[in-house]
Amino acid sequence: MSLEYSMTADGGARAFIFDMDGVLVDNMRMHAQSWVDLFADYGLKGLDPERYLVETAGMKGLDVLRYFLDPSISADDANRLTELKDILYRVMNREAITPMAGLGEFLDAAADAGILLGVGTGAGPKNIAYVLGLLDIQSRFQAVVGAHQVSMGKPHPETFLKAAELLGVAPSSCIVFEDALPGVEAAAAAGMHCVAVTTTNAPEAFASFDNVIMTIADFTRLRPESLHEISCSRNPITSK
Repeated sequence: MSLEYSMTADGGARAFIFDMDGVLVDNMRMHAQSWVDLFADYGLKGLDPERYLVETAGMKGLDVLRYFLDPSISADDANRLTELKDILYRVMNREAITPMAGLGEFLDAAADAGILLGVGTGAGPKNIAYVLGLLDIQSRFQAVVGAHQVSMGKPHPETFLKAAELLGVAPSSCIVFEDALPGVEAAAAAGMHCVAVTTTNAPEAFASFDNVIMTIADFTRLRPESLHEISCSRNPITSK
C-alpha cells in the first residue's frame, strides 16, 4: 500500500509522536507502585518502584509479567493480571492525573505549525481512554496506537511505525517524545529522532542514544520550530 507522506522538502519533522505515560502525564511512578503492590500479592518480595522503572518501564504488561513473575505465563493470564494492576492504578490515582506542564500550549503551537500529532504507547485501551479522557485531549491526536494494536511492544519499533503509517508520515519525518529507555530504543529502531523526557530517567541515562536530540523536564518554553531546526541539522537515523 502506498502512502501519501506529509513531510517538508528537506525531510524535517512533520509529525510528533508522544508516549503517553511519563510524557503526556507524569504518572510512571503511579504505575510502578501498582505493579509492586500486585506482585507482592503473588509472592514477589523485594521489588520496588525504582527497579521496575529502570528495568521494564515502557514495556507491555505481558513482557513485564514474564520478566518479573513467570517467563512462561500465558497471554490470557497476563491480560488478567495486567487488568488487575490497571484497576489498582486507576482507583488509586484518579485525582493525581494532570497534564505535563506546558503540554497544552505545546500541542497548540505544534498544531498551528501544521505538525501532525500521534500517540504511541504500551498502555491498553482502557488506560488510554482513562488518561486522554481525564486530560480531555483525545481530539488533539490524529492517531493513537496502544498495546492492543501491535504484536511486538517496545523496544520493538512497531508501535511508532504504526503511528507514522496511520498519520501518513514517513518515519524519518517523525520526532518521538519518550521517557523510558525501551521507548527511545524503539524510536531509534524506527528511524526516528527522539526528545527524552526526564520524568522516569535522569538526563545522563539517554547519553548513549544517538537519536536523542534534546532532553526536557516538561514542555514549558519548548518550541516546535526549534525541534524542527535541530532534527534537520542532525544525521538521519538508520533503523535497525
